[in-house]
Amino acid sequence: MSIARITETVQYLTFKLDDETFAVDVAKVREILDFSTVTKVPQTPDFMRGVINLRGSVVPVVDMRLKFGMSETEKTVDTCIIVLEITLDNETAVVGALADSVQEVLELEPENIEPAPRIGTKLNTDFLVGMGKQNETFIMILNIDKVFTLDELSAVQEGVAA
Repeated sequence: MSIARITETVQYLTFKLDDETFAVDVAKVREILDFSTVTKVPQTPDFMRGVINLRGSVVPVVDMRLKFGMSETEKTVDTCIIVLEITLDNETAVVGALADSVQEVLELEPENIEPAPRIGTKLNTDFLVGMGKQNETFIMILNIDKVFTLDELSAVQEGVAA
């Protein structure tokens, strides 16, 4: 979803990673869980923290801070897992995204969303839908379907199947 296609008000779930606020379309969110025991899986990417048992299903949990080059998420009372549906190559995968805290669900009008910054051609910002403006701060709106590459998602899925 590019900024050009945002023509109506969309609800976003906002969450914190370090001091930054991120958002995902609520249509991609299945549920939010308290951080619980995560079973580590060997030989998986660094950003994959392990798997959880979600009502009998094995769901991979990824550390969004590590994915975005930040330090590892530390467990606090606010740490949670956002269970998301990710679509890649017409396949849907369920992934738990570790976040420092969940903030709120907010509606953003199209006029309050600026295009993602373009900084040269080597920096890939395809994973950003745009920059939402709320008061005097920016919220990075993620295109969660483009945060992970097909190879990364395959590695995570193989870790679950192992």
